[in-house]
Amino acid sequence: MKVLTMTDLPLPLVCRGKVRDLYDYGDKLLIVATDRVSAFDVILNEPIPFKGSVLTQLSKFWFEKTYKIARNHFITTDLSSLPPEIRSVCEGRAMLVHRATPLPVECIVRGYITGSALKEYKRSGEVCGIKLKEGLAESERLPEPIFTPTTKAELGKHDQNMTLDEVKDLIGEEMAEEVHQRSLALYSFAQEYAVKRGIIIADTKFEFGLVNGKLTLIDEVLTPDSSRFWSRDDYRSGYEQASFDKQLIRNYLERVKWNKIPPPPRLPQEVVSQTSAKYTEIMNILIT
Repeated sequence: MKVLTMTDLPLPLVCRGKVRDLYDYGDKLLIVATDRVSAFDVILNEPIPFKGSVLTQLSKFWFEKTYKIARNHFITTDLSSLPPEIRSVCEGRAMLVHRATPLPVECIVRGYITGSALKEYKRSGEVCGIKLKEGLAESERLPEPIFTPTTKAELGKHDQNMTLDEVKDLIGEEMAEEVHQRSLALYSFAQEYAVKRGIIIADTKFEFGLVNGKLTLIDEVLTPDSSRFWSRDDYRSGYEQASFDKQLIRNYLERVKWNKIPPPPRLPQEVVSQTSAKYTEIMNILIT
């Protein structure tokens, strides 16, 4: 499969995100997952080979597996109804979905303390307004998963942490409570599935929207772009964990002390190759 960083299909372009290009396809949307990669909300210069295919295949897998927990926008990855010139670009990396009105919230669930949550915890003892017990070590498992939502920032801007009360103010109490509970249920289901295959899901991000007025899981789900995957056998509390996701990229960018403002530094080929291999490996572990 060729590396794809940008698409220019003979369809109306709805929007171009950090990774995905969305096209109008009648009463549906065509979502094309490119090989672009973002870190700290900035699109990087180097693509990650096979990334778009991995994201599409894993999202399809999880959408089909979790439908009873949360209805979702997925229709199919079968593109046989599309013209050949579109299929030749999109085969293996695109899906047709129901149109949705996205909610302005990113729904993050954390089962372990790491990343930006660890930094916030060290400053305040809290994460998104949730008071945590004292003395938590890096990567330590939390007593129970927590819901730590953020704003959904525009391209190039950074998401900001929110409390559940702020989410209620933004989208209404009933809707906020539903995304809260469904996010926790999705995480718990996926964690139970993954751990049997030797994988810990440290945290993950869900996005929801409205389809015909009904709450619907959208975008991607439980991929290496939206989740931290750790090896169960190698896990040790108190240390940074090796991961099957884009943490390799984040770690490199932290080491070179990038200020997280465009333009980003170039990624070494070694980091690109290792990240591509990790994406493919986690897909094979979870799906097969």
